[in-house]
Amino acid sequence: MENHRNNNFDYSLILLLILFFLVSCIAIYNAQIIGELTENFLVKQIIWYIIGGFIIIGVMYFDMEQIQKLRWYIYSFSILLLVFLIIAPESIAREINGAKSWFTLPGISFQSSEITKISLIISLSYIIKKSSHANASIKDDLSLLVKMTITTMIPIILIMQQPDLGTSLVLISIYCGLVFISGISWKIITPVFLSISIIGGALIYLIIYQPDIISSFGIKKYQLGRIYAWLDPETYRQGEGYHLYQSLLGIGSGQLHGITDNPVHIPESHTDFIFSVIANRFGFYGAAIVISLYFLLIYRIVKLSLDIKDQYSSYICIGVITMITFHAFQNIGMTIGLLPITGIPLPLISYGGSSMIGNMLALGLVLSISFRNKIYMFD
Repeated sequence: MENHRNNNFDYSLILLLILFFLVSCIAIYNAQIIGELTENFLVKQIIWYIIGGFIIIGVMYFDMEQIQKLRWYIYSFSILLLVFLIIAPESIAREINGAKSWFTLPGISFQSSEITKISLIISLSYIIKKSSHANASIKDDLSLLVKMTITTMIPIILIMQQPDLGTSLVLISIYCGLVFISGISWKIITPVFLSISIIGGALIYLIIYQPDIISSFGIKKYQLGRIYAWLDPETYRQGEGYHLYQSLLGIGSGQLHGITDNPVHIPESHTDFIFSVIANRFGFYGAAIVISLYFLLIYRIVKLSLDIKDQYSSYICIGVITMITFHAFQNIGMTIGLLPITGIPLPLISYGGSSMIGNMLALGLVLSISFRNKIYMFD
């Protein structure tokens, strides 16, 4: 029997989004002071949040049944954008920081791979829904894994042509998260991920001891420099390790309460290293508040994924959780020296229109699911 209420919309998600907006504005304002930026990124971020709000409203117009029908159109569109980015002339697709990842149009730059993340979540979720069932055999599970792998590898291959290692890692994290909850037998998952771990270990060995071999696969020298700088930021502090060294210096000097006088100069302070600015100006307490906001956001989406009765919607939520979690973990991890620098922004806080669009598309899907989540007296 259905309750008299039509939906169980989670208003706490809206509240968290407002809190992220406030934190982002405060952080970018302080980043402009620390970084001595001449451009007013705070106003631009506010505009992007307003645009993001309209994106959420637009996405909420579609229910998950409609999204399923549009899945391959969305996926194909994202692949076409990646292909066009490779063949596009320099006037449209300009190389920035050694990577051809952006469409550069008059007055705006856009990273097409942000749409790819959302299209992959939508596509993989549908594949799992249609392929998984209670009596699935090993053959069925293998078929499902192959479909998911092919769907994921196509955009990764194209993105690595830019090259953009950070976005490729995000797509891999989405893939891994959805594989784990897909119902595929652990008899298949265990050897596959064990093999991936061995390959990953071999790559780390080659990066450290045989960089020429890695370079032959198209990895740029500046990307390898980030690895070396991560392992020894003190030695590379005047070169590739400068960003990390300044980040560690800024976070360490913030201590518990942060500092207001003579803040540490942090490069890319309004984008990739915004967390360092927060820790420098507001100390451990400020950093802890930011991390707590991510925990709350992830918790609310996890709860929604467990409450929702529609399998497809639940898979969408898991994909969004994986994407946001990896973004936050990787960004914070690289600022404190726990992980290598990959250029992944801090979701909902770092300045960036492309990142904001991607995050708002993801949250729009979650809010659409929450808005249509019906309450039943008897499940």
